[in-house]
Amino acid sequence: MAKRMEEEIDSGVFDYAAYPEQCPLLQEVHKDEQGIVRKTQDEVEWNDSKCCGHGKNKVLTLISIASINFGCMACYSILAPFFPNEAIQKGANNTIIGLIFGIFSLTTLIVSPIAGQYIVQIGAKFMFVSGIFISGVCTVLFGLLDKAPSGPTYITLCFVVRAFDAIGYGFSSTASFAIVAQTFPDNIATLMGTLEIFTGLGLLLGPPLGGFLYSAWGYAMPFFVLGSFLLIMVPLNMILLPPQDSPYQCGLNRRFLKTSFFRLLLLPPIIMSSLIVVLQSCSVGLLDTTISIFLKQQFQLIPKYIGLVFLALSVTYGICSPIVGYLCDLKPHLRRPSMVIGSLVSGICFCTMGPAPFIHTHQQLWIVVLSLAINGLALGFTVVPIFSEILDMALQNGFEEGLSTMGLVSGLFGSMWSVGNFIGPTLGGYLNDHLNFQWAATIQGFLMLVLGVIACIYYLKNAAQRRLKQESEGTSEETSEETAIHPVTS
Repeated sequence: MAKRMEEEIDSGVFDYAAYPEQCPLLQEVHKDEQGIVRKTQDEVEWNDSKCCGHGKNKVLTLISIASINFGCMACYSILAPFFPNEAIQKGANNTIIGLIFGIFSLTTLIVSPIAGQYIVQIGAKFMFVSGIFISGVCTVLFGLLDKAPSGPTYITLCFVVRAFDAIGYGFSSTASFAIVAQTFPDNIATLMGTLEIFTGLGLLLGPPLGGFLYSAWGYAMPFFVLGSFLLIMVPLNMILLPPQDSPYQCGLNRRFLKTSFFRLLLLPPIIMSSLIVVLQSCSVGLLDTTISIFLKQQFQLIPKYIGLVFLALSVTYGICSPIVGYLCDLKPHLRRPSMVIGSLVSGICFCTMGPAPFIHTHQQLWIVVLSLAINGLALGFTVVPIFSEILDMALQNGFEEGLSTMGLVSGLFGSMWSVGNFIGPTLGGYLNDHLNFQWAATIQGFLMLVLGVIACIYYLKNAAQRRLKQESEGTSEETSEETAIHPVTS
């Protein structure tokens, strides 16, 4: 039997179970080896399924947020081709129209920091989906306002519905920024830029779609179509969007939840980034309330053609955004130059759009379209890197990594965008009433140029100070090493 055992062992087909008495120890070792193999295989399979699950969750997250970026921006931009002229017929002047646009942003300004501060307790997914629902309902309701009596009643209802719509938008946008930053912490700018494609598509398709539906079926149809789209997205996103981490999973604590929003806002680099966000948002809001009236009065364009003019800005913005996002993730040092260049180019575009009164040339439609197209590029260069820039500055200044910081940063970004989106339409409407579109665009362009120069000086000075600090630290280290090698003797 011993000889048979030796032959089986040599041949590699030894049956441990056939010799229970002769080799109990070998049998136990063999069982242990088989258990280790099975355990390793199970771990590999579990890890593979986990990785696949994470990949699937990321794809579903992108689909969810991209669909809402598209829907919300389309709902926002459909007003531009026809609402200002429609509101004038209902008894509103340019200043009131600017305030109707501006109340949306003023409400978002109030809601965004609150949403960012309490996103952990409320839950990112619940905040995101509930915001979509509120926006969808309010969009449909806005389509019924043409039935309201002209004058104060109509104007008051416009303010109320837009304010509630802004609450929904503030919830969904703040939650979406935080979800993207948490899901893709190493590629924030790239993903923000990619998602801006869908933002650009919403801005791109909103004005021509709104102008077409308005021309074909009247005032209510654009709001019914896009409001229904958002409402359909509510159950779909409840299914598609994966559950987000709880505060305990994110490693957060109660003390950090009380971190002041103003502590983040008062950091000098973040102040500069915030000012850039405000002015860029102001430029977009100014165009929403003034350019459709200008195009109708100056070039006699009807709403569907006014919507096509908006394509110039939306197309270039949608194309530029993912490229800028990828480059800024690949080379983070390009963020600040990108923001400065975008601000300066945007200022020049606004000065030529009217054109400025001191530019002695005839108003021509192709100049307006070209200025809008280049301004779309400038907008992409400026806005896309800012979220990553603010987040990096927050982390470098002692804020903890996690969903709360993402919420605070997204709340700050949304608030600053809302500040500009309130000032832009309000100031634009007022200037359009008391001056004209040329002066309104020129003032906006001048402010962008001034801020671009200030930002350039600030960033250059900041870079020089950082370089001197690094050289000083390097010199101190060399001195310490020399002292260690050649100790001073008394």
